[in-house]
Parts: sequence; structure tokens; C-alpha cells
Amino acid sequence: MRIAILSPSLTTGDAVSNDVLGMYERLGARDFTPQIFAEGWTLTKPPILPLEKIRRFVRKPSDLLIYHYSRGWEPGLRLLQELKCRRVIKYHNVTPPEFLEKYSPDFANMCRAGRQQIKPIAQIDADRYLSASAFNMKELIAGGASESRSFVVPPFHHIDRVWNIEADQIIRDKYGDDKVNVLTVGRVSPNKGHRLLIEAFAAYHHEYNDQSRLVIVGKEETRLRSYSRLLREMVKRLHLTNAVVFAGEVSDEALKAYYEASDIFVTTSEHEGFCVPLIEAMAMKIPILAYGSSAIPETVGSAGLIWFEPDLYLFAESIHSIVTNRSISAALQTSGWQRYQELFTNERIENQFVAALEGIL
Repeated sequence: MRIAILSPSLTTGDAVSNDVLGMYERLGARDFTPQIFAEGWTLTKPPILPLEKIRRFVRKPSDLLIYHYSRGWEPGLRLLQELKCRRVIKYHNVTPPEFLEKYSPDFANMCRAGRQQIKPIAQIDADRYLSASAFNMKELIAGGASESRSFVVPPFHHIDRVWNIEADQIIRDKYGDDKVNVLTVGRVSPNKGHRLLIEAFAAYHHEYNDQSRLVIVGKEETRLRSYSRLLREMVKRLHLTNAVVFAGEVSDEALKAYYEASDIFVTTSEHEGFCVPLIEAMAMKIPILAYGSSAIPETVGSAGLIWFEPDLYLFAESIHSIVTNRSISAALQTSGWQRYQELFTNERIENQFVAALEGIL
């Protein structure tokens, strides 16, 4: 049996790409013949083939196509409709366009197209529908996907690699001082809720501890430069110029160093289909504070402090309580580590993945 794993694009530091790579590695280790296909990619390995070659690869009804769905992409939808093979859809969620309309109409249109494809993809009569979270699965089922063929399978990730490398020593030395480091990780995009985070940090920094800094790790896209500019204007207006770091997209070595130097992980994201940085924080034993939107409560469970109101003062006080109370911090670190071990190691995810594909693999 040949297995084609398809995604519109593949790049470094991307949760969907890491899930694709995880599937490829785990299927290959089980003596299957997986091959990754994409329209564009920046990765040099494993070997990736262009979209045009996929029809010659999956030729038999017993072959398998695994399509990673995270945005609008007509070629992917056409292949799902036309290929005469078994089909599995992995749904990572699509950002609602209203988050992006003000900053990038083109980006918003791509997301709008992605949201419009939920029903056609859900009604494709696929052999399996895999979703990164129950939050995502509900959207597919509401769109018409078979509930009996729908399963939650968290995304494979790169945490094993991060564990097994040396942290960037320069970053460790630079940020391993006496200041409290508040960390957030994720693409710099309007749905990620950075405005609330910066306002909450300003309240914490000015009212509780001026020896603190906010570190924002994540790629900043050219098409969202007006949003990036807005965040920097906020930082300046709130007198945080020397207290907020925009680290951008970083290497795994740098990412590990930022986690090791941090006292707390905070996300105020307004829309997530899973949120891989949350399980990175669990694995790195960093206490978690989160806004309970979308799939975040499901991912965090009891492993962090979640507030369902976007109250900046509540977040500021919570940061202060967690970083100053060692018993609270230690309890969150322990519960996060336990949740990661129980649910989110790559081995646990592989077991869920294989179980969901029983009768197909």
C-alpha cells in the first residue's frame, strides 16, 4: 500500500508541517511506504514531491491519501473528490476571516475560502476524519462528516528534538537574569490575542513588578505587517519599550533557551484548533496561564490556570500570583508534566493515530 501525505505547504517552525513529518516518520517506521506531497516547501528533508506527481503515486483503490486541511486550497479539494483511493482527512482548523480582515484582506480571503470548504470536505465521504481536537471534530461533524468515522488525534510535534539538543547559550545567558520572564509562543497573528497579552503584561509590569519582561516568540508575516506595527505602537504607548522582546521565528535551540529562561507561559489567543505551544510548555515544565477560547481549555485541561473572561487585570494578578507563590507554580508545573506524559507524547499520539486508522493500515 502506498500512502501519500498531502499539505499545501511545508516549512520550519510550523505545527501542521511538524504533524506531517511526524506521520511520515511513524508510518515509515512501521514498514509502510509514505511519500509527502506539497505545492510549496522550504524543507530540505525528507524528500518532498510536487503536487503534480501525486496521481501517479496513488493509483490503486487500496492506496491511501492523508490530506492535512488547514486553509482553503482548491487543488487539495479536487484531489479528495477525484482520486480513487482511500482518503483520510486531518483537520487542524481554519482561522475565521474576521480576525484578519482589518489587517490583510488577501489573508482573510484565503481563510474565508478555507472556512467555506468545511462542508464540501466534511461531505467527501472520507474513510476517516481525524481532528487535532474535539473542538475541530465538532466543526466537521456539523458540516456533515460521519461521526462514527471521526476521531481526535493530537498533532505530532518536535518536542522530542527540542529535548535532545543543547539550548542556545547566548539566549540563556541574556535572559537568565533576575527578571521575571513572561513567555508566549506562536505566529504573530490577530487571532492570537497579543493586544490583550500586552495590556495584561503592562498592568503586571507597572503595578506589580517592573523587573519583568514579556518575550513574544513567533514568526511575523509580511502580509500582517500592519498588525505587527500596531503591537509595537502599543508597546511604546504603554511605556514597555525596554520590557517587551519580539524574538521572531527562532531555531529549536533558541526556543529551548527561551522556555528554560521563562517563569510562566501565557496565551491570550482567541482562536486555536489545538495550540502546540501549550504542550511544549507542559513538557518544559513551565506553569501555564491561558484565556479559555476555542480548543484551549481542551488542550490545557487541569494543567494550567484558565480564565474565560478577557480581563487584563485578572491576567496581571494571576501572573503575579503564579510567579511569586512557589507552591502554585510547582503544582502547575507538575500537573502540566503529568498531562503531557499521559496524553501528548509522540508515542501516545502514535497510538491514537494507529487506533483511528484501524482497518485501513
